[in-house]
Amino acid sequence: MKRITITLSDEIAAALDSYMTESGAQNRSEAIRDLVRRAMLDRVQGPEQAECLGVLSYTVDQSTRNLGARLAQRRLDAHDRHVAALSIPLDHTTALEIEVTRGPLGEVGPAAEALFLERGVQHGHLALIPVAEGASRHRHGDDDHPHVHTHVRSHF
Repeated sequence: MKRITITLSDEIAAALDSYMTESGAQNRSEAIRDLVRRAMLDRVQGPEQAECLGVLSYTVDQSTRNLGARLAQRRLDAHDRHVAALSIPLDHTTALEIEVTRGPLGEVGPAAEALFLERGVQHGHLALIPVAEGASRHRHGDDDHPHVHTHVRSHF
């Protein structure tokens, strides 16, 4: 086994101690190994080029220096992947952010993980929806034109 050192906030350390007690883990190392193992199992596996929609939810501490500018620039840099974004103020400094992105799994997943590691971002969660896009030609009223439909798939 490899020994590593990590730094946790007081709140996370207290939550870890609580988890340790509830789960029956003998010590913090055992509890952390269990949590890391579970987190790695929860990662969606699929071909990197598989198309998907990613629904991201996370909270941001708006008082974190330059965080707002970094998040805005992140969205601009990937403007072709972003479908929608919603910001819900929770208090004077915290907001709940919800984003819908699209693209290959190999881009959507890592981009979300990088976002969740930003200082000031907490409670990050990514839900992935496998999709396929198909162009079709059909009529909407008097307008006959080709356009792309997004079809939800059952799996990657």
